[in-house]
Amino acid sequence: MTKPTLAGKLVVAISSRALFDLTESHRVYTELGVDAYHRYQIEHENEMLQPGPAFALVQKLLRLNRPEKQYVEVILLSRNSADTGLRVFNAIKHYTLDISRAAFTKGEPTSRYVPAFGAHLFLSADTDDVKRALEDGYAAATIFPSVFKNETDELRIAFDGDAVLFSDEAERVYQAKGLAAFARSETESALEPLSGGPFKEFLAGLHRIQADFPDDKSPIRTALVTARGAPAHERVIRTLRAWNIRIDEALFLGGLDKGEFLRAFGADIFFDDQRSHVESAMKHVASCHVPHGIVNEGPR
Repeated sequence: MTKPTLAGKLVVAISSRALFDLTESHRVYTELGVDAYHRYQIEHENEMLQPGPAFALVQKLLRLNRPEKQYVEVILLSRNSADTGLRVFNAIKHYTLDISRAAFTKGEPTSRYVPAFGAHLFLSADTDDVKRALEDGYAAATIFPSVFKNETDELRIAFDGDAVLFSDEAERVYQAKGLAAFARSETESALEPLSGGPFKEFLAGLHRIQADFPDDKSPIRTALVTARGAPAHERVIRTLRAWNIRIDEALFLGGLDKGEFLRAFGADIFFDDQRSHVESAMKHVASCHVPHGIVNEGPR
C-alpha cells in the first residue's frame, strides 16, 4: 500500500477563525473564559458557521484540484480541542470543502504544526501564531476581511515586494537613509538579484501549478503590487527573471495608494508587510498583514 504523502502539493494551513466567522465564539472565550467557550461550542455545534475572511480563497484553492491530479492540500489548524472543534468540521462538511487533515491544540499555539505539515502558507487571525511561523521561515499572514469578492473561478493573488516576496534589504536602506539613497542603491544593484522573502516559496508553488496549463487557460493569475517606481523597478524584474518564477502582472505605483489598483486587478487576496497598506487595501479586497521585516520591528 502506498504511504500517504503531501509531496508535490501546494500545502496551505489555515486557522478555524480565518476559515469561518467565529466572532461570537471568540467573544465568549475572551469575556467568559475557556469553560464557557467549551459549553457554547457544544451547545451550538449543529448551528452552521458562516464563511470567514479566507473562505472564498480556500474554495478557489480546492477547485484547482483535478481528478487526475491533486494540486492543493488545505490543512485546518485550530486552537479548539477535538471536542469543541466538531462544530468546525460540521461546517466543513456542510460546505463540502475537501479538508480532511487537521490539528486541534486545545489552546496551545498552532504554528508548530506548520513545519510538520510542510505548509507553503499559513493564514490565521492570531498574529502571535503568524509571527512564530514567520520566524521559523514559513510564509504566514494575519488575514482581514473585505466586502469585495472576485466572483470568477480564476484565483487571483497579489503580493507586495520588499519583505514579502523579497527580503527587506532594500527597505532597510530606505528606512535608514531615505528615498534618494534607496533609489541610488537599487540602481547601483540593478544586476544583483534580491534575496528571497518569506513568500518566495509560496509564489514558486503557484508557478508550478501554472506551468501545467497553457498561459491563456491558467486557473491562477498573480500580481506584484509595489510602491516602487523607476528606477528601482529594474532590480525587481531581474530578480524574478533570475528566480525563473512567473508573475503575470507587475504594478510599480511609485508610492500611490494600492487599494484601487488591487480592486482593478480583482485580487482574491493581497499580502503586504505594512499595516497602513493593508488597512487601505482591505477597503477593496481581502488583505493580509505579513508582520515581517524592518517596518514590523517596532521603534528603532
